[in-house]
Amino acid sequence: MRGLGFPVLFALTTLAAGCTDAGDVEVADQAGYISAGSPEEAAVLALVNDPAVDQALLDDDVALDARAATNIIAHRDGADTLVGTADDDLFDTIGELDDISYVGQSALAKLLAYAQANGYMPGTAAPTQAELDYVTLAVANTLGETDLDDTVGLDSRAAGNIVTWRAGLDGIDGTADDRTFMRLAQLDDISYVGATALGKLRDWGVANGYLDTVPAHVADTIFSPQPYHQSHNVAVANLIDQAQHSLDIAMYSFSDAGIYDALEAAVLRGVTVRFIFETANDDRKKTGTSLDNSRSARLENMGIDVRWVNKIMHHKFAIVDGPRNSVAQAADALVITGSGNWSFGAATKYDENTLFLEGDEEVTLRLQQEFNHLWDHSRDFAYNPNVVTPSAIAISDNDIPDGDASHAYFTSDNFNVSGDTFSVKSNSNTVSDALVAAITNATDAIWIASGHLRSRPVAEALEAKKQAMPGIDIRVYLDGQEYISSWYHQTQLDELDDCMAAAGTSVSKQRKCQDRGFYFGYQLGQAGVDVRYKYYAFRWDYAYAAQMHNKFLLIDGDELWTGSYNLSDNAEHNTFENMVQLRGLPHAETIAAYEARFLGLWETERTTGRYDQLMASVQNDTTFPIVFDPMALDHAEITALKSAIVSACPQVYSQAFKDDPPAHQTCTVGN
Repeated sequence: MRGLGFPVLFALTTLAAGCTDAGDVEVADQAGYISAGSPEEAAVLALVNDPAVDQALLDDDVALDARAATNIIAHRDGADTLVGTADDDLFDTIGELDDISYVGQSALAKLLAYAQANGYMPGTAAPTQAELDYVTLAVANTLGETDLDDTVGLDSRAAGNIVTWRAGLDGIDGTADDRTFMRLAQLDDISYVGATALGKLRDWGVANGYLDTVPAHVADTIFSPQPYHQSHNVAVANLIDQAQHSLDIAMYSFSDAGIYDALEAAVLRGVTVRFIFETANDDRKKTGTSLDNSRSARLENMGIDVRWVNKIMHHKFAIVDGPRNSVAQAADALVITGSGNWSFGAATKYDENTLFLEGDEEVTLRLQQEFNHLWDHSRDFAYNPNVVTPSAIAISDNDIPDGDASHAYFTSDNFNVSGDTFSVKSNSNTVSDALVAAITNATDAIWIASGHLRSRPVAEALEAKKQAMPGIDIRVYLDGQEYISSWYHQTQLDELDDCMAAAGTSVSKQRKCQDRGFYFGYQLGQAGVDVRYKYYAFRWDYAYAAQMHNKFLLIDGDELWTGSYNLSDNAEHNTFENMVQLRGLPHAETIAAYEARFLGLWETERTTGRYDQLMASVQNDTTFPIVFDPMALDHAEITALKSAIVSACPQVYSQAFKDDPPAHQTCTVGN
């Protein structure tokens, strides 16, 4: 595992095929494999002979019949009923234990499960609490009602309620709207599920291989803004420093000095680097000193092959020691993706997320396939003739595992390609179609943090979902530049009507009208969706904008979408983008981190009184700010604030203020 320079990553396991389908799970014959001399025998005997184990533990924690628990302790402690005295009769064999009254196959199975879960197996450490929690949830998420009732031994009402909750709104287990238990608290909230049921689920899972089914994958996320030394840029540089053989990078914007230094050092120690760089499209047009000093030329002078594509390359992902030359390398590779460019602003100023995934074979192979596709149809920056192009193998769909827990979607599916030229396919919407499906299948909550919301399919899906399910928790958090007035909304509706009328019966022209940039935040708010904006300036300007630049969606608390994709038709059809989808228990910690981040953004300065303080300043002070610290405000709050600013400072609409916003970040009344 690589050291990322920030807290240790949380390891999660996924379930092997034999444990993922309730119909395929077989109940192990516990007594049958507790044979003389086996590790299982040693574990059970170590448990019952442990002086710290008493009748109450065997009865309550192991869940033996009270008579079995009493008889085991009585045999072990001897006539004086005291453990650790001369008349103790410790158990020497599994047969001796099996001969105790009320001890049989069921009791032995429970004893073994408890022994395995609590570190009694020879040569093994006790599972961590996180691992045991995972096992408990995994069993609850995978077994059918009959197995939960008869095999695990839950109360039949608990078993039924677990499966009913899991089945979602349609009441059918195994369909698109199924829910996943992601936290023990969710499971504990189910009627007739309590400590006893949780213990049974845990011990059954431990005894039936849920602890050691598959290798771990590792994940972490850095959310911007951060102090620079804690930023994703520093983490990226650290990972590049640890690269052993290859780096493939697809990056929209890159200017970080530390990452430049790490790349140069990597090349010097023999790491080969391929770099698809949007900036190269502009750098190639430069000449003389401007070309020599360009970012792309600097990379090529290091020995890095730099290329560009003929559409906007908006990806922000990298593959460290990936499956460039061997599919098997995906098992250990690390990928970096998310919303953040490798720039100082993305690290320290904007709201961003950068996801680090190690050992997720599906996501790694899909990103590698995407990179190879763009690389194979790219155009050479052609600056350093001595740069050697690294070799690479082709990644086919058959090479990529297609599981439920991970996936990745790419707007490159919306382009035809011929040679080094990409052109838009007609009526192809790969990413927005996938997002619409996720929204449509949601049962409880849809939380969105996005710099933009200008995608008609996504906006209409949200509106339809709210109409169909008024009680669903839909929250949309946008950058302040997405705020529009009711007047402007009517203007864009009128423009759409005019465009559609001019299009006549032409389907392609109508589609162009529908796909034109449209600000949907206001419309969603009118439809009853909770919409807030990261608001920090009367007039948006890039020079001072502390942008809400995230691009992630959370569905029902068990599904995350994150990547470079803005919610817009431009992202769908004019740029190369990605959205990684992570689902279910294997990604519980990552999804929980994004949930916590969203809630923090959603409540930005809501309880500090900052809004009232700013309003008071606008209404009472001679000089007041019109660029200010960010707040999460709804449409009505922004409208009231803007109205107060205009009333106190009419000159905000003057040409001087409009032409040079950075020079007019405050207003002085009367000037």
